[in-house]
Amino acid sequence: MRRDGTQNRGVSGVVRRDELEATIEARKELGPELEPALVDAFVERIERRLTERGEASERALKRRRDHQKEMVLGAMGISIPLLAIAANFAGLAGVIAVCAVLAVIAITSGR
Repeated sequence: MRRDGTQNRGVSGVVRRDELEATIEARKELGPELEPALVDAFVERIERRLTERGEASERALKRRRDHQKEMVLGAMGISIPLLAIAANFAGLAGVIAVCAVLAVIAITSGR
């Protein structure tokens, strides 16, 4: 923790600064013969956190893609009856309006 109450983050937030300082202090106390074990444990913690972040990022990307696919398929499903109704009652202007709305749905769901 910093003096202002916020947490001091290490390498891109992967490892907190106090964890790094604790490892350095442990190295000083335990001596050079245990240094490889301390470094290995510290690196393992970093790798585990990076793996967890990667997995969380992949899950979020999959959810986003699934949502996008659902929106586009839904828009395609309603487009046929909407185009038929628009063509029947409003003519070319109605068809253009429906196509514009479908394009907006596809663009906004893609963001």
